[in-house]
Amino acid sequence: MADKSLNKSELVAKIAAATNQSQTTVDAVLGGFFDALADSVNSGTKVSIPGWLAVERSHRAARTGRNPQTGATIEIPAGYSVKVTAGSKLKAAAK
Repeated sequence: MADKSLNKSELVAKIAAATNQSQTTVDAVLGGFFDALADSVNSGTKVSIPGWLAVERSHRAARTGRNPQTGATIEIPAGYSVKVTAGSKLKAAAK
């Protein structure tokens, strides 16, 4: 695993420097992007940015699990999760 990470404020500063925008503007745009992403995933709409990533809600069926402390069998209810798929440009950047 990489020991380096980039938190939100560092990302905002990096984008602001690259685009000559204020950090406040960049933070507002990122906030709007994440709000739109959350709304789309909540409604079941797939969000796709060709070459970069795709985000969609996926259904997870009910299943039987095991409590790791006691070994007892438990029923895990059906639910939803989020599936994020890296696009070709993002995969190429990781090489």
